[in-house]
Amino acid sequence: MQLLERLWQDVDLAEAKSLRQAFGRFATGVAIVTCLDQNQQPIGLTINSFSSVSLDPALVLWSLVNHSPSREVFESAEYFAINILASQQQEIGLNFAKPIADKFQHGTWKLHDHKAPVLEDCVVQFICKREQQIAAGDHQIFIGKIEHCRHSNQRPLLFCKGQFNEWPEYKEVS
Repeated sequence: MQLLERLWQDVDLAEAKSLRQAFGRFATGVAIVTCLDQNQQPIGLTINSFSSVSLDPALVLWSLVNHSPSREVFESAEYFAINILASQQQEIGLNFAKPIADKFQHGTWKLHDHKAPVLEDCVVQFICKREQQIAAGDHQIFIGKIEHCRHSNQRPLLFCKGQFNEWPEYKEVS
């Protein structure tokens, strides 16, 4: 049996589009990060930059591009929530990726302990206290200490090569 030939393509690191295409080859989950602004109004946006950092203490991170209109709100918010989307929540993820006025009309949202909005029927909800913010290139990295977490048995929504994908069938591992 002959192996398929690998078709490698060099990336011009000075060309953002080419580098973005390379980054896009890594499949990620899709999440909506939320917080409350200074007037206690909900703010949120779609991310795929979420990652676990530590089990002890329980830390996670996500990143936000410097020119985001939501940057100042997240920088001043004490708490944020990360809502990992389920496979049937693609439309919600698309709407939170757009600069539309009332994003929270999409999906069922609840305010968790007056800290941050959480999305019902998602895969995981993390409520985090902002611990640290780090400037890194053209992004800000937000690190949060998890204060509350719950998860469901929903299948997660994936993002790869600029497209949403559904997770194939899988079995729970204990």
